[in-house]
Amino acid sequence: MFEIELKDATRFDCSENETVFQAAKNSGVLLEHSCLSGRCSSCKAKLISGRFEHMQPETVLTAAEREAGYMLSCIARPLTDIKLDIEDLMQYNIPSTKTIPAKIERLTHLTDDVVEVVLRTPPAHKLKFLAGQYVNIIKGSVKRSYSIASAPRTDGKLAFLIRRYKGGVMSQYWFHEAQENDLLRVEGPLGTFFLRDLSAFKSLILLATGTGIAPVKAILEQAAHNDILKTKEIHVFWGGRYIPDLFWEPQYGDLDIKYYPVLSREKNQWTGHLGYVQDVVLQSDIDLATAQVYACGSEAMIHASKQVLTKEGLQDSQFYSDAFVTSN
Repeated sequence: MFEIELKDATRFDCSENETVFQAAKNSGVLLEHSCLSGRCSSCKAKLISGRFEHMQPETVLTAAEREAGYMLSCIARPLTDIKLDIEDLMQYNIPSTKTIPAKIERLTHLTDDVVEVVLRTPPAHKLKFLAGQYVNIIKGSVKRSYSIASAPRTDGKLAFLIRRYKGGVMSQYWFHEAQENDLLRVEGPLGTFFLRDLSAFKSLILLATGTGIAPVKAILEQAAHNDILKTKEIHVFWGGRYIPDLFWEPQYGDLDIKYYPVLSREKNQWTGHLGYVQDVVLQSDIDLATAQVYACGSEAMIHASKQVLTKEGLQDSQFYSDAFVTSN
């Protein structure tokens, strides 16, 4: 048995046969995470002292991160006592995970490949969550993860933006079989993608590709009621391929939002930003040293954004992400 210590002096035990993340969870400690499969890098942690090894091949850390001693806590096990430069997230009062029934309230096709799904939950069993988190939606024996596209509501309804994937089991359901009042189950909340303390920062940068805009939408809905955020510059960068991919626009009252729609393939009818969201951020003259970044979408965008933005002045510890990991 080894002792794991975090930078906030939190300590817990971890056996040589379990991951650091699982040992933390068993001890009531919550570490940064998302996919829990070693693919998204949300659980990345810097080693201060000690030794560890990954329990399966690791492919998402950069060479520089490996050299600096970073680990993925969801697939890493200790070889000695270790100290990590991360903190226990339980200070954010994250609601506990539970499974509740839910029925389809509404299905709205926003594009040929994206449907908005609104679920209603029982009045006595509303799901508590932080804006930005995700859930598993369960249909029979099939379970898939989706970010909640709405802030917590008094009526308990949950909105989702769901993309069609070729050959996807749940895509077949959402786009060809789902009906209003279908009974499903919702497991959550899950993940650690939510706003942290912004008091020391001037700007909030929200990056998304595709339906990665879902948790950004939820965060902005919540931010509209936050007096601190009304004093911050909020920059929203949303990337797609073609004009129909941009099916939403942020408009939230008193918030100072600067919106940057970005397309990577549209050329003939588009006069806006072309390319990739991370590159457009660099063109915007935002002071990255005084910013927090929250990025959600493809794994490629997450990794590229982290690399270029930290190189240009963003503090490594102020980049938060939730990479979408697809499955059939």
